[in-house]
Amino acid sequence: MCGRYEFTLEDSEELRRVAELLEARYGPGGWQTGEIRPTATAPVLRTGEKKAQVELMRWGYALPHTLVINARAESVREKPLFRDAVAARRCVVPTAGFYEWDGDGRKYRFRLPGEGALYLAGLYEVREGVPCYCILTTAANPSMAPIHDRMPLVLTRRDLRPWLERPQAAAALLEREPPALEARPMDPQLRLW
Repeated sequence: MCGRYEFTLEDSEELRRVAELLEARYGPGGWQTGEIRPTATAPVLRTGEKKAQVELMRWGYALPHTLVINARAESVREKPLFRDAVAARRCVVPTAGFYEWDGDGRKYRFRLPGEGALYLAGLYEVREGVPCYCILTTAANPSMAPIHDRMPLVLTRRDLRPWLERPQAAAALLEREPPALEARPMDPQLRLW
């Protein structure tokens, strides 16, 4: 599961470029930076008329009585909720990393070694006039398995165009093990009581 990720600009020229494109399109502000939680408005990359474009979308498909923030990569082609999106509405969620908690409640940040940006595979749709996205997850690779049994479907920079533009390549990426990540434990937050 992926329930939090980070969109920060300090360590990544790529993420700063995403922010510049957002500002040119939407004006200053209007999206979150720092730790991104479900229902936040955040940037995603999707295929435009001639090339990929940056859009603001809300994280999570709002359904009656639930919010769907993740979808299992192994089953998206069969599930009615995701079948059309995986065929035609794939997106990329640009991040600086994502967070996961171990069984003891310790928080870890996961990043690609030596990279300022980490890209997550996603799907999007418009629900009740609101563009929204969910993040695809897959079985944990060896770098993630000690913390959790699932992880986001991480895309390399080379995977972005195939994921967005080529259905057959995207289908292959659904089945590929994500690259190794580095995990860093986060300092426990101050507890007042």
